Amino acid sequence: MELLQLLRQAVERGASDVLLIAGLPVAYKINGVILREGERLGPADTAGLLEGLYRLAGERDMALLLQTGDDDFSFALPGLSRFRVNALKQRGSLGAVVRVVSFTLPDRTALGIPDNVMAFASCPRGLVLFTGPAGSGKTTTLACIVDQVNSTRNAHVITIEDPIEYLHQHKKSVVTQRELSTDTRSYDAALRAALREAPDIILLGEMRDAETIRAAVTAAETGHLVISTLHTIGAANTIDRIVDSFPPEQQGQIRTQIALVLEGVVSQTLIPAVDGTLVPAFEVMTANNAVRNLIRESKAHQLDNVIAQSAAQGMITLDQSILKLAQAGRIAPAEALRYCMNPEWLQKRLSAQV
Repeated sequence: MELLQLLRQAVERGASDVLLIAGLPVAYKINGVILREGERLGPADTAGLLEGLYRLAGERDMALLLQTGDDDFSFALPGLSRFRVNALKQRGSLGAVVRVVSFTLPDRTALGIPDNVMAFASCPRGLVLFTGPAGSGKTTTLACIVDQVNSTRNAHVITIEDPIEYLHQHKKSVVTQRELSTDTRSYDAALRAALREAPDIILLGEMRDAETIRAAVTAAETGHLVISTLHTIGAANTIDRIVDSFPPEQQGQIRTQIALVLEGVVSQTLIPAVDGTLVPAFEVMTANNAVRNLIRESKAHQLDNVIAQSAAQGMITLDQSILKLAQAGRIAPAEALRYCMNPEWLQKRLSAQV
């Protein structure tokens, strides 16, 4: 299949991703389901498609892919869509996963992003973390948060992304978007430079290592709002992951710093809905005094209890969010039990409803 036709089909069919892997037909991921179509691709086919993707990205050099086996970049086709590409080597052949990104910013109401998540856009300073597995919609939620800031606050927003997916126009705020490899060499370097660029809000695509975490915490300590992501599930796991990134002798200090600057943790996952789409479930933790004390005292395992008992402060556990979706008929009970953290707790409440 010709490359432009392939990309056009992906957009028209509402695919989130296109998988181009030697040994398989072209595969479209639609609402979480992978559909294979057409003839099986050979190594020469995938190499040709990769060359076409690199041409569409402004004649990008393939040297990094050929040397390291991985490359990330994005490009836009006017009138169609934006695309994020992860090019890779596998079994000695070239392949790619192409993410389809709309030109228009997502509608948070249509996506089901609740008010208690969007409320973090009004934080004046501190650290806000969005967590969840890959493909759980974190990037889309972050785009909604940045757009909310851009629409309601007079601020300088600096985003550091790998790569840039959603493009933000300047509204009430000034939005500076920087892309790894294209505009800066690393998250850590870009974050340190951002502190000299008069930022009010810094969006950091991912906190990948201890140095980046340390720089993000320092930025939050100096009065900025820092928003970032981690591939963790749940607030307790997120705090543990951050602390465990540091040597034992530094863990007490970083725990104290996190307790001071953290404003909240949002953990999200996408669940198949009864109508065939995907619907998000959210755990939301805001950093009140009880939360800060538990983090400081190395008792992150008790955070779930605080979240469950703090609905009046806008908090909700992932299982409570999933239960609400099931009770509203958005997701089937079987899917609710599959994605929840405590199936026994959820089963009792679903049975009581019946």
